[in-house]
Amino acid sequence: PMAVCVTLDFSIDPARTAEFLALIKSVAPDTRAYDGCRLFDIWTDQDKPGHVFFYEIWDSRAQQEKYFGWRAETGLVEKIGPFMTAPPVICYFDKFDG
Repeated sequence: PMAVCVTLDFSIDPARTAEFLALIKSVAPDTRAYDGCRLFDIWTDQDKPGHVFFYEIWDSRAQQEKYFGWRAETGLVEKIGPFMTAPPVICYFDKFDG
């Protein structure tokens, strides 16, 4: 099966962005080592403080959703909640070979 691209668009309190990124950096190695994760990149907006974008490639949507479940169980989702000013926008993409 073809890989899936997953994007997460975060609106973070600009005053807490550095703290948020430090937290994410501390857990990123476990994300990158998780079964099915091919790529986990974090991007920050040059023009809009607090706009943080995750770009991920996974073997399958099911593996990424399993990973999300694990992150919820371990408390990370709850931990990052206070940093957000809006719910994250999560999208799943199939690659178009054009």
